[in-house]
Amino acid sequence: MQKLFFNLLLCLTFLPLSGFECSKKNSTAPPPGQIKASAYAPAAPVLKGMAANPFLRVVVQIFSGNPEQQYRKIQCTINAVGLSEVQKVDAYLSGEAFAATNLVGTVNPTSTTFDIPVTANLQPGIHFIWLSVVLKNDAALNNKIELHSTKLIDAASKELEIDQGPSAYTKLTGVAVRKAGDDNVNTYRIPGIVQTDRGTLLSVYDIRYNNSADLPGNIDVGMSRSTDNGKTWEPMKIIMDMGAPHENNGIGDPAILFDPVTKKIWVAALWSKGNRSIAGSIGGISPDSTGQFVLVSSTDDGVTWSAPYTITPQIKEPAWKIFFNGPGNGITMQDGKLVFAAQYWTSSNVPYSTIIYSDNQGSTWKGKILGPKSNTTESQVVETIPGTLMLNMRDNRGSFRSVATTSNMGTNWTEHSTSYNTLPDPVCMGSLIKAKVNVNGTLKDVLFFSNPNSSSGRVNITIKASLDLGQTWLPANQLLIDERQCYGYSSLTKIDDNTVGILYEGTKDLYFVKVAVSEIIK
Repeated sequence: MQKLFFNLLLCLTFLPLSGFECSKKNSTAPPPGQIKASAYAPAAPVLKGMAANPFLRVVVQIFSGNPEQQYRKIQCTINAVGLSEVQKVDAYLSGEAFAATNLVGTVNPTSTTFDIPVTANLQPGIHFIWLSVVLKNDAALNNKIELHSTKLIDAASKELEIDQGPSAYTKLTGVAVRKAGDDNVNTYRIPGIVQTDRGTLLSVYDIRYNNSADLPGNIDVGMSRSTDNGKTWEPMKIIMDMGAPHENNGIGDPAILFDPVTKKIWVAALWSKGNRSIAGSIGGISPDSTGQFVLVSSTDDGVTWSAPYTITPQIKEPAWKIFFNGPGNGITMQDGKLVFAAQYWTSSNVPYSTIIYSDNQGSTWKGKILGPKSNTTESQVVETIPGTLMLNMRDNRGSFRSVATTSNMGTNWTEHSTSYNTLPDPVCMGSLIKAKVNVNGTLKDVLFFSNPNSSSGRVNITIKASLDLGQTWLPANQLLIDERQCYGYSSLTKIDDNTVGILYEGTKDLYFVKVAVSEIIK
């Protein structure tokens, strides 16, 4: 205290002579004329078909005392793979969040070191320059792109080094399978994906023509097909349309299943006749009183499809308010049973996750199976060991996924040790598959799970792997795919022994990315 008083007295004593020297020395403000630049790269793939892919952000801090800074070049480097795949790199003067509205420069890179000519006249303050990448139409999507912004160069050729920071400047590549506005559609949602025995990828989804809202509404089920492992996709085909009046006859929330025995592909969805989605269903069996569990199928690798038909009378308890599938994927068990995850809402409006199955290749279906836990809805199912099913459930309580198992097709359920304590979830759909893949040179059964890896919001789309069939999910065995805010639904499939694919929601869009197993399992 005495020392503090002495220093204060000293400052006051010499104030007329020093010109506020004491207060100046204690100031934390940067010296006049200082300018700083730093880069940050959000985790997000570079997607073919997108007019803008925000790759990295340069933050320019121009402190007071500086004149206007007239930047004319951004010096960059790109890896050889990126050079072969990238059509152009754009520079946008934007906010902290990316917006492709103020283009200040563009270049078609011809070498791994290149400059972007820009016109960026910046006053003192904080500014954000985003670099955005556009992929070539024939980009292979098999490799990663690495891009750095290294220097800002002004009109007098003065260079400002850009601090790179700890960001990962190497990004996965993928493709926008469906974008808002494609085929005059407002929103694409609710992805499901499967690979057939011919290697064909089939994706299904909601076609939400007028807005992003759930059923009831003008919604059909669409399908996109790829025969080159997701590099290109055929034009969209509508495979479920319940006809007029379209605004009150929608169908959506699809799930897809491939039967390796019959080579048949099945798609399940919820049909809302009038207002017979979750909110408007009142129980019973008829389409006039309750939403319908509807199926279509294909016997020619997804080229043509059957007419939709309901199996609700076979599988629904009349007392239940509504009964329908969980979106995403169904499975074929080792003994040939076909299984879809499902959900029912009781007469008192309490939801339960459950399953339906067929033991005769889809000729008939068995349901009316009580679920393991209340207040659970959208779920996914896998067969961990022969005869044992694991149900991974969206839980309305929030925070985590709930998990249960059955060894007698749902007659009895056992809550799993990982239930509601292991897999964070913001009350969203998640995907779960079992795949035999190459782990350190050995083919091994692995569970893969994807969702927004958060308990608080639909961000951080992540793929996780369990090497012990869901007993543990080690933090080391996961990969962040996309950190951005999104609608959050996803669907996984095996591509080959070394690769898995994910189809997931952006905002109104659907994105497909292939990921090496070695990227997920460290």
